[in-house]
Amino acid sequence: MYHAAPDPNYPRQPGEIRDMQDLRKMIDGYDCGIAYMDGHIGRVLDALEKKGVPFEDLAIIVTSDHGENQGEFGIYGEHATADHPTCHIPMLIKWPGCKQGRVDEGLHYNLDLAPTVADLLGKRPKPTWDGQSYAPSLLDGKDAPRDFLVLSQCSHVCQRSVRFGDYLYVRTYHDGYHLFPQEMLFDLEKDPWQQQDLAEGRPEICAEGARHLLDWHDGMLQSMRYETDPLWTVMREGGPMHARGFLRNYCKRLEETERGWAVPELKRRHPSEFREKG
Repeated sequence: MYHAAPDPNYPRQPGEIRDMQDLRKMIDGYDCGIAYMDGHIGRVLDALEKKGVPFEDLAIIVTSDHGENQGEFGIYGEHATADHPTCHIPMLIKWPGCKQGRVDEGLHYNLDLAPTVADLLGKRPKPTWDGQSYAPSLLDGKDAPRDFLVLSQCSHVCQRSVRFGDYLYVRTYHDGYHLFPQEMLFDLEKDPWQQQDLAEGRPEICAEGARHLLDWHDGMLQSMRYETDPLWTVMREGGPMHARGFLRNYCKRLEETERGWAVPELKRRHPSEFREKG
């Protein structure tokens, strides 16, 4: 569906971002989508009110499956990396008996929602679940954050990152032809748009992130029924689906658009893409 030029068949797909006006149009379109959803949530609430459903008895959860890159790493309108914008999702919960206006700034996984709901319903979360409940934060205002989060991406690139403190540590296994370095480090408090890679100058912080990643990986494999890691399954299959097998044509495109400087490094990183098939 995507093409660098705008396609009249897909009027809301912006095509290539060439200037700030193009970027403004894309961001405005994204905000328009959010406003559209917000309006329909309001319509649902109005309909429930007309039906006489007591608002104080309503349980409402608004969330999402992923965020979106809006220029970070040069990626627009796509959820292609294991970074903060892609993995930072909305989570709005209105529950009978919960504290109003509470903003939980702690670190939580989306998979923590199931044990949280179970807890709110008075049920005991199953011990086999990887999630942990943050119901105390909703009911009593008590923080129940995780020390760190491990975020993954295996569709456009193969990356894992660790969100801890103010930092995001990113480790790339397959760059999806974006030429990402193996390690990246960002201070999200000072640099929320991930423009200043601190990895080279802060090896001790990278080491902390790598240790968190290793501890998480070992713990996951010990708790899994099968001795496999989904990320490494993708790597053995030839890399992320949206990159697999397209490098030859991509290199031609780079040459045609005065970006041929990237081709030698892409060939060095992905030699199997250029081997003759027999």
